[in-house]
Amino acid sequence: MSTTTTHNDNKTSLRGTKQTQPLVPVLRFKEFDGDWNEKKLGDISNFLDGRRKPIKSSDRTKMKGEYPYYGASGIIDYVNKYIFDEELILLGEDGENIVSRNSPLAFRVSGKCWINNHAHVIVPKEGSDIDFMAHNLERINYLIYNTGTAQPKLNQEVCRKIPLITPTLPEQQKIASFLSAVDEKIQQLTAKKNLLEQYKKGVMQKLFSGKIRFKDENGNDFPDWEEKRLGEYLIHKSTKNKDLQVPLVLSVSNKKGFISQNEQFDGYEVASKDLSNYKIVYRDDIAYNPSRINVGSIARLINFKQGIVSPMYVVFSLKNGLDIIFFENLYSIHRFKHLIKVGCSGSVRDSLNFDDLCDFTFNIPSIKEQQKIATYLSSLDTKIETVNKRITQTQTFKKGLLQQMFI
Repeated sequence: MSTTTTHNDNKTSLRGTKQTQPLVPVLRFKEFDGDWNEKKLGDISNFLDGRRKPIKSSDRTKMKGEYPYYGASGIIDYVNKYIFDEELILLGEDGENIVSRNSPLAFRVSGKCWINNHAHVIVPKEGSDIDFMAHNLERINYLIYNTGTAQPKLNQEVCRKIPLITPTLPEQQKIASFLSAVDEKIQQLTAKKNLLEQYKKGVMQKLFSGKIRFKDENGNDFPDWEEKRLGEYLIHKSTKNKDLQVPLVLSVSNKKGFISQNEQFDGYEVASKDLSNYKIVYRDDIAYNPSRINVGSIARLINFKQGIVSPMYVVFSLKNGLDIIFFENLYSIHRFKHLIKVGCSGSVRDSLNFDDLCDFTFNIPSIKEQQKIATYLSSLDTKIETVNKRITQTQTFKKGLLQQMFI
């Protein structure tokens, strides 16, 4: 593969006419040369949208089967009938994903399937490689083609006019084959990550139920686990930011843990102008928003030395008898969001205050066995994070390739 340098200035020939910039990518396989050609999507593909057919959710419950039922962003369900059985590209027709791109918008499907009316169904014509076209379509910024008002939408008429710059079929196939190898690597890494996560989940179930036990350094059994009230290990904290010495406002996300409030709300300032009543959190403190505990918004402060949170947050730390990593995995597996459904008094609640949290009871091992469990689970977390970084690196590598190998 070689690189081709192009110049932005137009050159003037001896006859006085301007030569336009050559249509060639920055990164190219060395055996290919010549300009790429611009063509409209509608000229190099057929749309099979007329064969699409939506199925109501209530009807799909009666049609459960083995064939994928596709929507704008992928598989929604599985049904017992199919209306397509061929190599296709699906391009999301409507929905927020046109803007956010949180999942693929253009993707390949093959074999027997059912497709609803929220994805355009595209088949490349002769001379166009389906994988190359799918990659080419996925890299496009579709905001300029959005025709929706209430929600983003890509109508077929506009999609047919989308310009795609493509090389000869052999070069398309070469590029597609190379990118498919990168995709396969991402899929392998993703499968490995999923297996590690499933393994950790299974091990945690056995560890916290006592089905798997560790031995001490002499090979002897640890003491039996004892039922303990959680309040025996928690220290309630409510230090206020009275002199405004801490400016960093934090929130707890159910996916990312502690993050700055600017990140949580995309730069929109939601904190009160008076921060003196906000609570200070220090590294290794644990906090949660009582009204959001039902979605798992509880976390330990790790990435910041200190910060402040809204006065509504519950903040606490742990006493020496409870290992902090053991506790994190304890609430990860028990998920306090399930425990709040019925409190200790038997009443149904939508939030969880500190006193009610303290009243929960769990079987707790000795501190040394807690540490053994914590060390083992941390080693699994490290493996999962290592694989996740490799996935991110490979995805970034592919993104760079798409920018340089296409026009």
